[in-house]
Amino acid sequence: MHNATASKNWTTHHQGKFIMRYKPYTLQMHHVFTVASFSRTTTPVVLVELEFEGFTGYGESSMPPYLGESQETVFSFLQKVDLSRFSSPFETADILHYVDTIAANNTAAKAALDIALHDLLGKLMQQPFYKIWGLDPKKIPPTSFTIGIDTQEMIRQKVSEASAFRMLKVKLGLETDKMIIETIRSVTDVPLCADVNQGWKDKYLALDMASWLAERNVVFLEQPMPKDRPEANAWLTERSPIPTIADEACQRLSDVAALKDIYSGINIKLMKCTGMREAKQMAELARALNMKVMLGCMTETSCAISAAAQLAPLADWADLDGALLIDNDLFDGMRVKDGLCILPDRPGIGIVKKSD
Repeated sequence: MHNATASKNWTTHHQGKFIMRYKPYTLQMHHVFTVASFSRTTTPVVLVELEFEGFTGYGESSMPPYLGESQETVFSFLQKVDLSRFSSPFETADILHYVDTIAANNTAAKAALDIALHDLLGKLMQQPFYKIWGLDPKKIPPTSFTIGIDTQEMIRQKVSEASAFRMLKVKLGLETDKMIIETIRSVTDVPLCADVNQGWKDKYLALDMASWLAERNVVFLEQPMPKDRPEANAWLTERSPIPTIADEACQRLSDVAALKDIYSGINIKLMKCTGMREAKQMAELARALNMKVMLGCMTETSCAISAAAQLAPLADWADLDGALLIDNDLFDGMRVKDGLCILPDRPGIGIVKKSD
């Protein structure tokens, strides 16, 4: 690798016309975040910068521990990247193909480079990426706000804090499911989406719950049963009064076509699919297959959230609240006003650094 140096936590690689920098960062969450399988109060991320001819693009890897990536695996991956073989960021397809072939998996590490490259390209073209893609930001659906599994008192508090949102996302999958929904319904009637995180094991129970939830204005079910049970998920999808969305079952573009008759739609996340380029391809393929499109996120700064928001006009549902769940966002980017995603009219992914 060319001239690797480290200063102020940043590791810097000079690679031909490119300079790549990266450093670790830890996101601090407002509340303990609990889903069907774990709880956490922090999320490790890696911040990436890609510089070319005086322009700098920003990227981010977010690694919730259950996905198997860590700051160490991201560093290890980024150390293998050598962009000196490319003369321009406009060789986007070739660059990202090369990055994808360096090692298997490592999708969050690959996403950081993809996001930084798109941000850099937009700055070189002096246009926001949604405009480069010809997308209308007025078509972005309202973003949901996530309510993690918690006590009745805390759920009521979280719902109160989320009063500006037009849809709430509720984490289910434990014995407390009905209590959680009834607690929320005691204080608000906004539409809900339910993320079960593979928590339901019995398809008949899942169908009973789908019907019960539909009566309480729950508009779709995200990953209701384990991803390794396609027949059970297909059985549920065929009978459910509300759509089912594949999350854990849908990682990358190569997964989409096979899910057509198993789920009603897919949840696309940049950290799962290696970034903006493949996320857009997934959305377009799902549309062509007459499937619903949900655009989701991990716990992320406004860097990765603003990157995802560039393609949000392609989505039926947006769940882009990741930066709203943390106390130490480093960037100013996409904002949420009255539950709506407001994209800044700035080049690239539209973010500026608050601090370093």
